[in-house]
Amino acid sequence: MRTPLDLSAYLVLDPDLCANVGMVETARAAMASGIRTIQLRHKTASTSERVKIGRALRAAMEGTGALLVVNDDVEAAVACGADGLHVGQGDRPAHEARAAIGPDMVLGLSVETEAHARALDPKTVDYAGVGPVFGTPTKPDHARPVGMDGLARIVALCPVPSVAIGGLTAAHAQGVIAAGAAGLAVVSAICGQPDPEAAARDLVEAVKGART
Repeated sequence: MRTPLDLSAYLVLDPDLCANVGMVETARAAMASGIRTIQLRHKTASTSERVKIGRALRAAMEGTGALLVVNDDVEAAVACGADGLHVGQGDRPAHEARAAIGPDMVLGLSVETEAHARALDPKTVDYAGVGPVFGTPTKPDHARPVGMDGLARIVALCPVPSVAIGGLTAAHAQGVIAAGAAGLAVVSAICGQPDPEAAARDLVEAVKGART
């Protein structure tokens, strides 16, 4: 039985933005403010490096209720005992990723278009990362931004819960929730901020406010 992720406020760690504080300490700060889903995304690291970081994150998460997702690297996700794996449209196909991680790990899939949403298999994938909503320098090779209107159209077609991503901050929480997404994933809104704990708190409170 897979443990569902809390998609309301989802942190994607960036090694460059977190360089001054570190990814583990950034994650600690975010968890202290109520973030319960954290993704390790480190495109330039080796699998062994991702495993090392993933295990350090898992240790920091002990007793917090937070869950760890690893981006793209099946081997690292399994080896560090992650709760989930997230794959993009250009990564390993979702059905192959599911076969590799087994039935118990959560699987997320990036969804960039309405066609991607229609093609998503809810028996394979647990949640969709929809976007980019806006352009973002944290992922220079991202697809064309869909905007809030595009987000709403894609979310409506997704047969699984959706989390919006791409250039988002706490200020976008109202629009994201109104578009039908379960929440928003952020990178620079927390990573690299002078006070990541306060930034995470702002995000969590903004999402709660958008739902009332």
